[in-house]
Amino acid sequence: MKSLADCKLYAFVDTAYLHGRAPEVVAQQLCDGGADLIQLRAKTSTAAEIRLMAEKILPVTRRANVGLVINDHLEIAREVGAEICHLGQEDFFGTGNAECGVRNVSELRTPNSELRIGLSTHATEQAARAVAAGADYVAIGPIYATGTKPTAKPVTLDYVRWAAANVRVPWFAIGGINLQTLDAVLAAGATRVCVVSAILNAPDVAQACAEFRKRL
Repeated sequence: MKSLADCKLYAFVDTAYLHGRAPEVVAQQLCDGGADLIQLRAKTSTAAEIRLMAEKILPVTRRANVGLVINDHLEIAREVGAEICHLGQEDFFGTGNAECGVRNVSELRTPNSELRIGLSTHATEQAARAVAAGADYVAIGPIYATGTKPTAKPVTLDYVRWAAANVRVPWFAIGGINLQTLDAVLAAGATRVCVVSAILNAPDVAQACAEFRKRL
């Protein structure tokens, strides 16, 4: 995969939006549309189901030189050979029902491991903490209200402006970003975005992905 600094469009195979489609088929459409990264997010699936989906998606992303991100499940990311694992604040730092509970990304890397770690952040102090912990990238959001995380309070474009001025690792704006809101997010300083429902709910996933890619 290309370097994270060169990645602009971060797309998702989110099982909540598959509507009966095979995950690997949607992954191929996202690759065809120009996604740089694809996250497998399956909040209601078992670990065994997620592993099986990841094993089917990985050959697709590898052929396209696209990075595969496994959401939440560090061991699955390691086992299948995904390039990246994405974790929440609580999961990484151990403030909730933690899988990790560590202080630095280096603690999660096995010898000779090239696995990269991305962290969610919802406030300036969380972003600063994630960067200090060695995160390879951070997600900034949710910028707008989003059905993907309906209980999350939007952080607004102010957080984007802060990130543009202060965050020195690759960062991606996320949450409620569609073709109508994209320009405002970019104007606030974002150069990389995560897009979920605006692509997965489109009649043509590859075409929707390509439109975002063009605008970026």
